[in-house]
Amino acid sequence: MSTTDFSTLSLTPALLSTLQELNYQQMTPIQQQSLPAILAGQDVIAQAQTGSGKTAVFALGMLSALKVKRFRIQGLVLCPTRELAEQVANELRTLGRSIHNIKVLTLCGGVPSRHQTLSLEHGAHFIVGTPGRVLDHLQQQRLDLSELSMLVLDEADRMLEMGFQDDVATIAAAMPAQRQTLLFSATYPAKIEQLAASLMRDPIRVSVAANPAQNQIEQQFFSLAGSSRELAVMLLLQQFQPASCVVFCNTKRVTQQLADALQQQGFSAMALHGDLEQKDRDQTLLQFANKSARILVATDVAARGLDISELDLVINAELAHDTDTHTHRIGRTGRAGLKGQAFTLIDGSDDYKLSLLQDDISDTIQLQSLPAKALLDKTPVQADMVTIQIQGGKKQKLRPGDIVGALTRDQQVAFEDVGKIQLHDLWAYVAVKRSAAKKALQILNHDKMKGRSFRAWQL
Repeated sequence: MSTTDFSTLSLTPALLSTLQELNYQQMTPIQQQSLPAILAGQDVIAQAQTGSGKTAVFALGMLSALKVKRFRIQGLVLCPTRELAEQVANELRTLGRSIHNIKVLTLCGGVPSRHQTLSLEHGAHFIVGTPGRVLDHLQQQRLDLSELSMLVLDEADRMLEMGFQDDVATIAAAMPAQRQTLLFSATYPAKIEQLAASLMRDPIRVSVAANPAQNQIEQQFFSLAGSSRELAVMLLLQQFQPASCVVFCNTKRVTQQLADALQQQGFSAMALHGDLEQKDRDQTLLQFANKSARILVATDVAARGLDISELDLVINAELAHDTDTHTHRIGRTGRAGLKGQAFTLIDGSDDYKLSLLQDDISDTIQLQSLPAKALLDKTPVQADMVTIQIQGGKKQKLRPGDIVGALTRDQQVAFEDVGKIQLHDLWAYVAVKRSAAKKALQILNHDKMKGRSFRAWQL
């Protein structure tokens, strides 16, 4: 038996069985280094990139310590964004599916507090949320953390960047001092060290270095040489034609400006940053994940929690402020053994940051020229899919099978032309091939599902 097998850990037979069903066989490096200490009840600081399997680390720690018959909040996970919180909650539910009556609640901004308050009155085992909303419920005395045994800070560096340090400290003060605390961070600045010192007891620190070469990421650096960033990004997109690409910018303003410029030139692009309404952020992420948009222009903070398994290309429209953030950005491509590409635009003001990056990757960075401007004469390729929103969801008893059945009845729309389906309480979203969108809209607006009519429109 390999030492990287999950079966070598002191997990319950039910959890081991679930891991087997989910095809989680070999532990990733971060899982192998941190899980034994976590299962032994120790505080752990884990430094690892997105995509390293860290969510399963603390999820398994929480599920192993769970006393399901004690219907009190036993674990709290704080995340910087709602998107990440929802992913974490889903993974907790998936890994804990063999445990009967387990209840995981998300407490995040962007949705009415009223529904969350009602859910809290019915109790929960685990809370996953953003610091602002968790603190709000705590101060309104709707949330009782007095019996909590585990606190997890996920993407702690980004929470500090977003100014949540005081909120985190106030939340921690409302829980028992004798608890287990786990801190996960892609980077380890001095502020994280201070946070750990204030919240943790003799933590063990584990670190898994990101190795872009292992992930088969090809990095290229392009000199702007007087060209605008908008033009440079367009030329690279036209030259390499990625099916899915994230373009990183350092500020919300530049992110929106670049996304607007790409859209005006006919590119299938969307912006993702903190100034967007929560509903718009959710729909943007949804459309990018289901292949209804090819290009996502994003800030670092907004892209946290972005979980796209097959990302062809990352473009750094602006060089990141530090080498850790650069590594984290490019680590989003080339996952799961797939090849990935990462392009970075450089101008004269980047000399200092570029020299730091060169030291970090221990290789000479060669600046290349941008592709020829004639490429802009070609029409940009559109996304394969479009997203249709349906005015009905779980509350109307809609299921994915109802939507697929309506669309493919009498082969009106081919089964392979139907993409991802997402169901929410009052809404449903279905991705369909662009060529089938008109027919799909006609069916959904005129045929019945579950014996009733629903309104549908294209996003």
